[in-house]
Amino acid sequence: MAADLAFGTVPPFYREMYDIVCANQENVVDQDMFIKLLVKSSLPKQTLSQIWELVDTRQGYLSRSGLYKALALVAFAQQGKQVSEKLIQNFTGEELPKPSLGDLTDLRILSIRLRREKNPMRLGLTYHEICALDSVQIALVPEKKGLFLKHVEYEVTSQRNKSNVQRRYNDFVALQELLLQKFPYRSIPQLPPKKVMGADEQFLEDRRKSLKRFLNLLARHPVISEDKILHFFLTFSGTDLQHKMKDHFRGVLDEFNSNEQANDAEELVPIDSFNQLSIVREQMKQVYNGFQQLKEVTERVVDRAKQESSDMLLFGKELCSLANSASAESDWGSGGNETWDDLKRGMKNIHPMLSTVSSAYLDLASKEEEEVLEELNLFLDILTAYKELCDRYEQFNSVVRQKSSRKLLARQTSTNPIVVDAENQAHQLNEKRNYFFLHCIHMETQLVHTYMQVLVKVLQSLVSLRTKGLSNISTIWKTMEPLTENLIPIPGTPSPTSTISR
Repeated sequence: MAADLAFGTVPPFYREMYDIVCANQENVVDQDMFIKLLVKSSLPKQTLSQIWELVDTRQGYLSRSGLYKALALVAFAQQGKQVSEKLIQNFTGEELPKPSLGDLTDLRILSIRLRREKNPMRLGLTYHEICALDSVQIALVPEKKGLFLKHVEYEVTSQRNKSNVQRRYNDFVALQELLLQKFPYRSIPQLPPKKVMGADEQFLEDRRKSLKRFLNLLARHPVISEDKILHFFLTFSGTDLQHKMKDHFRGVLDEFNSNEQANDAEELVPIDSFNQLSIVREQMKQVYNGFQQLKEVTERVVDRAKQESSDMLLFGKELCSLANSASAESDWGSGGNETWDDLKRGMKNIHPMLSTVSSAYLDLASKEEEEVLEELNLFLDILTAYKELCDRYEQFNSVVRQKSSRKLLARQTSTNPIVVDAENQAHQLNEKRNYFFLHCIHMETQLVHTYMQVLVKVLQSLVSLRTKGLSNISTIWKTMEPLTENLIPIPGTPSPTSTISR
């Protein structure tokens, strides 16, 4: 590890903290962010003041090395040591100590907000930062019965909100409707279909996974993740959520009427945005088709592993059945040959090994389904949401052009100055809304590009799972080699037994 300071090497945690508090992307630590970071150490104010005095360069900003010094001093202070310049100068350890700073989610969110305010035309987010915003888990709650029909509930857990609530499918529908009402200019993911009757286990599991992707895309969205509607959904623990949520947010204004950037949106939209959007949409169509093919191939890979598991189980079952066959031996038929007896003993030893092979294939399929297939599905979900957003913009733009044409004709033929003024204001409002819509699409496009790193995760997972999984399966097969080689024992040598049966 490279030494960034004279008194020790820097652990990865220090670099992570630098990325968080250097919100302006100018290699200068934000002072407010730094103070918030120090407070998270839970050290006494007097100690924090001493640390500040030791690292403050009186230049109006804090450098990377200054931040690293502060983190080291915080760690030393938490160890009960008296902070001083000598403490760090005399440090001879290989790696600087890591301070305890608790949950950093709020700092990450503040960093993202400051970065966006600094350069509103750049999303400026990494895939790691997006994933760190929140992690939502969904589990099926054991089935409950209503008065007439059974219904399914989901346990929803949000890491960021430290919440655990139960939700029904219709609650998700209400959430989506409210978000589309407030954020029509953003990518809102689709919901899985509702199946009223005959929902089997596979349907429920597929829907659970889809709902999990739906919520994670929302909880990790740079704008929607901070909205009160989503927070209400993830934290409200009362009953009848969908109706309470609709009542609570009744008449909510859409983002254009509540976002401070809306009035200045024209300045945030590059001149060639409309043409660029056409180019990007074609690119996204090609990306979608490619990822759809990857998904279909992965599904076949997973299905093959499941089939391999099933076949190995069936193969072992048939061996076991043969080994336990109760038919009487006939010396007349065998002529004294003991091959069948030897084979029956050998098959009993091999049977449990084949069950282990079956379990290994099933485990591999399960992990590939979760770590590869689900990641591809998540990216396809965001691409679908992006396409629907662009379709909404085309529809909006078409309606605005038609209205503008009619209003232009009305202004040209009207002699009433009040009517003309009203038409002009309406036209200007639509123009502002159009620019804001384009600005939002620009940000959503950058968000899709950030999510493209999913492919890296997919490939790494696929390689890792296949390497470990097939190596494990190969080891099990190799364990069976001596069992198969000695199915018919050589006279005078003991018969090997299964390691599992022992």
